[in-house]
Amino acid sequence: MTYKTSIGLNENAVAALCYVGFWFTGIFFLLIERHNKFVRFHAMQSVLVFIPLALIVFLIGWIPYFGWLLADFAGFLSLFMLLFFVIMAYKGAKFKVPLVGKYAYEAVYNEQ
Repeated sequence: MTYKTSIGLNENAVAALCYVGFWFTGIFFLLIERHNKFVRFHAMQSVLVFIPLALIVFLIGWIPYFGWLLADFAGFLSLFMLLFFVIMAYKGAKFKVPLVGKYAYEAVYNEQ
């Protein structure tokens, strides 16, 4: 059974969209979607995964001589991670990313 969201789309599609723009769309859907906890969970998890990841890739790029190569490799891996998250969210899975998934779940499902 699929549920609608505040913007009128299927919740699985919106949950997948939370990851498409890395942390930008995560913040966007946290602000827009107020009632659907499934979408809010994926938006929160997107923000908690991709903001630190973006900062890490940026800082790695500043390492002298070979930092740009490591940053490119880390960015490429983050694209594969993003693709995996989009597919899993679209399938309706409520997967938790290690370290931040538990916090995202508790922040969304334990709110009043």
